[in-house]
Amino acid sequence: MTTSIKLRILPLIVSAALGAAAFAAQAQPLEPVLAQAKQHKAPLLETLKELCNIESGSRDLEGLDKVANLIAGRLKALGGEVQLVDVSNDIYRMQDTPEKVGRVVRATFKGRGTKNIMMLAHMDTVYLKGMLEKQPFRVEGDKAYGLAIADDKQGIATIIHTVAMLKELKFDDYGTLTVLINADEEISSPGSRKLIAKLGAEHDVTMSFEASRSNSDKLSLATAGIGSVTLDVQGRASHAGSAPEKGVNALYEMAHQVTQMSKFSNAETGVKMNWTLAKAGTNRNVIPDQAQAEADVRVLRAADYDNIERQVQERSAQKLLPESKVTAVFERRRPPLEASAASRALASHAQAVYREIGRELVVDPVAEGGGTDAAFAAQGNSKAVVERFGLQGFGAHTKDAEYILVDSIEPRLYLAARMVMDVAAGKVK
Repeated sequence: MTTSIKLRILPLIVSAALGAAAFAAQAQPLEPVLAQAKQHKAPLLETLKELCNIESGSRDLEGLDKVANLIAGRLKALGGEVQLVDVSNDIYRMQDTPEKVGRVVRATFKGRGTKNIMMLAHMDTVYLKGMLEKQPFRVEGDKAYGLAIADDKQGIATIIHTVAMLKELKFDDYGTLTVLINADEEISSPGSRKLIAKLGAEHDVTMSFEASRSNSDKLSLATAGIGSVTLDVQGRASHAGSAPEKGVNALYEMAHQVTQMSKFSNAETGVKMNWTLAKAGTNRNVIPDQAQAEADVRVLRAADYDNIERQVQERSAQKLLPESKVTAVFERRRPPLEASAASRALASHAQAVYREIGRELVVDPVAEGGGTDAAFAAQGNSKAVVERFGLQGFGAHTKDAEYILVDSIEPRLYLAARMVMDVAAGKVK
């Protein structure tokens, strides 16, 4: 090789070496943050034990108050300006909405920067009072079990300890760091949805802390919108043995309606509509004069609600029994979370952060069927909203098999803290 060729190639070699070195440096974990994540592993488990040992079903106002006070106290001790917000006076009414819902815990941390970040989780559960004894908190190997530990007590604990880590690291380069823990997520957030949407529009980034799957270390860019159909049929009662022809059988009409609306699901668009509940009649020997059925609806795009609602209303007018009265009520319970450019950028940055500790993070752009409050935070704006910043978990809504992976605590705490730091520093583009 001639000297001139060597001189031309040398800068390329040096540049490549510097680039590799820079990449290696970038891929190294921030040791103080990693050390804090390790230190908070055992305390986070203790926090989970406290949270799981308080029953807080969506309609258990006493239990919700207990857990809200616990959360508020922890966030106040970390320096937050804490409010317990009563959202019952501005409720979005659905057929199963209670008169009153639990209070929202809102904690505000003021920093020296300009970026506003919200961390979101919920304290309410699907469990009925008295079920705690069936699923006490316990740790078995790499699994910690508990009532609602995955959905969503882990999200609360992860947020509390992320804030604690930032405080111990003396990091406050954000503008406003908001923690919002609501108490009505499992009943479609009728009271808290407006507050979540308002704050989502006011923050640059929303990190929602529903659990990741135990078999997939991931974040989600999309969640399903949730709707429902309630079908009420009125007929006319009559003796089933001596004069059935004088009756109008509401059960027959309901069965007809359910059957003709059984194929509204569409695999191409991701729309799912499934009939899940039905009831009719009062006695075996009476032609039933009333019947009711309910369907669960899932959509991936807000626009899909219009089409399926139109189909339901049009088809319900096509009756089997002309003398029956059929009413179909369509409810839009929760909007879908649709992936935005800002959300994709945030999730991509999270993948780079996770590689600092030698882990790969899956970013899922397709909704799995579940709905979350992250969708309210993204409603009407194009801000970055990403779901599943919580721990890896499994068995949500099960009576005795709900758990989180203990080994996911350190990496997820590292990820959450580092993301707050990088967003605050303007590193997420």
